Amino acid sequence: MPGTTKESFKISGENLLKKIKELIEEGNIRKITIHEKDGKELMSFPLMVGVVGTLFAPVLAAIGAMAAVIGECSITVEREHETGV
Repeated sequence: MPGTTKESFKISGENLLKKIKELIEEGNIRKITIHEKDGKELMSFPLMVGVVGTLFAPVLAAIGAMAAVIGECSITVEREHETGV
């Protein structure tokens, strides 16, 4: 039976795009939410298995543009994992 866990990272804007790409490559990410340091949600997007490359390029472009104007932020990652047998 599948389940989810949440994990948060504090990161500087300049490293935001790199970290998002690393998380996507892990493959078990269900949803990523980006918050300003005061907690305000800036962007949230679900990830579906197999949706990468050109379909995800516009989201990465938006993250890159946003990273250029924000300082410190946090990323909340919802991971999917299998529980039980």
